[in-house]
Amino acid sequence: MLKTRDLVAACVVFGGAVNMALAAQPAALATYQVQAPARHGQRVSAEAVVEAVRDTQIAAQVQGAVVALRVKVGDKVQAGQELLRIDARAANQNAAASAAQVQAARAQLEVAAKEHERQKQLAQKHYISQAALDRAKAQWEAAQAQVQALQAQAGAAQTQSGFYVLKAPYTGIVSEVPVVLGDMAMPGRPLVRVYDPSALRVTATVAQSAAASLALASTVEVDVPGAKVARLAVPAAQVQRFPAFDAATHTVQLRVPLPAQVQGALPGMFARVAWQGAADSAAQAGKEAEQAVGQQFLVPASAIVRRAEMTGVYVLDAQGRPLLRQVRLGNSDGTQVEVLSGLRAGDKVATDPQAAAKMR
Repeated sequence: MLKTRDLVAACVVFGGAVNMALAAQPAALATYQVQAPARHGQRVSAEAVVEAVRDTQIAAQVQGAVVALRVKVGDKVQAGQELLRIDARAANQNAAASAAQVQAARAQLEVAAKEHERQKQLAQKHYISQAALDRAKAQWEAAQAQVQALQAQAGAAQTQSGFYVLKAPYTGIVSEVPVVLGDMAMPGRPLVRVYDPSALRVTATVAQSAAASLALASTVEVDVPGAKVARLAVPAAQVQRFPAFDAATHTVQLRVPLPAQVQGALPGMFARVAWQGAADSAAQAGKEAEQAVGQQFLVPASAIVRRAEMTGVYVLDAQGRPLLRQVRLGNSDGTQVEVLSGLRAGDKVATDPQAAAKMR
């Protein structure tokens, strides 16, 4: 039999071993099980870009050197404001020469008119023949036609000289000025780009199956991450869909108007559009549409891991070990994030990435 002293020592050693074993076991990892999306309808999302409804590249119609540049990028301009001026000395001289020719023709017309009047009076007194009167009338009419022709030529020269001054077609903002003073302007070369900030839209390119589900949606969600009003809902009836699909990619463009109260949206910004199909949209689209759209899941925002350019989540394997898996994200409401690819229904996602990294 063991003595009391030996028994106490054995209990102390056994208790210490138990405590060390308990301490070696990791704490339970908080997880979230990914649920399969509801089958009442597919949620479709697509990447888009912000565009201006009126975006104009103002190009030259004539050739010449840029002698005056009135605006720079970012300037606000009014309709009819002068933007740029091209050297128009030769054109102005041609216009002046045409105007002088008109004046000379008018003088000849005045002489012909007086001569015709005198010949008419002489013909009434039978001092000249009818042939002489007809010649005077023909000269007067020819002088009239000459004046009209030279006036048209002078008007064309004056219009041509106006091509050397570029003006804003509407009130807007200058977005590009790809020339500097002294550059040579050529017909068709863009010189200034202006857009109207009061009317913006979002343009997306979607697949054929996704476009079919849009007809069953009531609203379209527009997310512009860089704008002050990041997300808004637009009635689906206001969405413009192109009447033809691209024959190579089988995609179609959608244009969603942005309300005027959206502040901070600029042309070229990244955007995203999304909509929820109706209850029978999945059945109508069939298996092909389901494969094209794909399943989308919601996970807690705290589970997302961002490392440099990689975005992922920790997913527990069959042995309960957390493994980092890359995912592609969609919209977020602050508490939950939409995962477009990288997860399957039933996956267990660690909601505490730091704890999962330590356990791994």
